[in-house]
Amino acid sequence: MATVRKRNEKWQVQVRRVGQQAVSKTFQKRSDALQWAREQEVLADKGALSVDTSILRRCTFGDLVDRYLSEITPQKKSAKAETYVLRALRKHKVCRLSLRELDPSHFAKYRDERIKTLSPTGLKREFVVLKHVLSIAQREWGIPLRQNPIANVRLDVADRRRDRRLGAGELDRLLEAFKFTRNRHLLPIALFALETAMRRGEILSMIWSDIDLVRALVTVPVAKNGYSRTIPLTVEALGILKSQKRVGDRVFPTTSNAVRLAWEKLVKRAGIDDLHFHDLRHEAISRFFERGLTVPEVASISGHRDIRMLLRYAHASSDVVQLKLAGDGSNFSQN
Repeated sequence: MATVRKRNEKWQVQVRRVGQQAVSKTFQKRSDALQWAREQEVLADKGALSVDTSILRRCTFGDLVDRYLSEITPQKKSAKAETYVLRALRKHKVCRLSLRELDPSHFAKYRDERIKTLSPTGLKREFVVLKHVLSIAQREWGIPLRQNPIANVRLDVADRRRDRRLGAGELDRLLEAFKFTRNRHLLPIALFALETAMRRGEILSMIWSDIDLVRALVTVPVAKNGYSRTIPLTVEALGILKSQKRVGDRVFPTTSNAVRLAWEKLVKRAGIDDLHFHDLRHEAISRFFERGLTVPEVASISGHRDIRMLLRYAHASSDVVQLKLAGDGSNFSQN
């Protein structure tokens, strides 16, 4: 914005823009001052004024993290986990560096330190947040960084995707172990996950107004990716819902931590190794494909917008594949 003022019979003009060097000039006539101000404002709008880099000396990376925690993190569904990560980062020496000092080597050193106590996948998730902090600073806060210093830091993350599905007899063992579980919500929640491929958080957030028992549909208002979706309910899923007593708005009035602890005890009681609750989503998606649903149909249920991510969840049963191959083989032998 231009500031025009009269001093000692002359007109002084100053034009300022965030992230750009302020420019000023003095004129004899007010009309000349106003014309020059308009010309400089046009240049400022185009970003053509000299860049003001003084902020890079005054501002530290920690200052950006603080602002991100205040303005950006609270808007996210993952706010609680992200706050924990960024507050821990805030204590690291990299946050004491000015933005002028900051370069890729500092984040490479940070990477080498963190990998000693963090999984490769966890490190990659953490770097996504750090990269976004600097990206927001460039795009929205007018911080004149020439480049994002974290963008080219190499992260060799091993592919640790899970392909765990329920093995032969494991569901029966879980059902038997459920008889001794104190949390009465765990069994219907787990079975509902197998029927719908919904995430644990989505199931626990479900309220009765999200469900249309007549049309056999449940709506997830806001999923992990920020989009809503409507899921068709199987006969089994409807039966689970109809058997639930209505106590308040939530269908399953229990906490995520209670489900987590109860699940850990359950699989231990059932004598099953390395079975996560989230594996039920893998199992459900794989079953949908085995039932003959198409990729778009399964995606509409699971909520995946990236088909590559969806296929990472789909792991066909070798028994089902063998049966199909055996059927194809008999057809070939007849020709």
